[in-house]
Amino acid sequence: MVTCPVCEGAIDVDEEDVDEGDSLSCDECGADLKVVSKDPLELESADDLEDDDDELKEEEEEEEDDWK
Repeated sequence: MVTCPVCEGAIDVDEEDVDEGDSLSCDECGADLKVVSKDPLELESADDLEDDDDELKEEEEEEEDDWK
């Protein structure tokens, strides 16, 4: 059993049935979640991961502009 990083609700998931990168949803709050680690099982909000990806892309673009 793992807890939702958004609402702290319990999520009943069989750790052997998920792989890193799999998507899940929280039954309590409906948040879209991604498996970021299997050992130990760790979930993160898919929205947070998208925000992190956007920030990395912006930083890379800024670095490219600095080289020009």
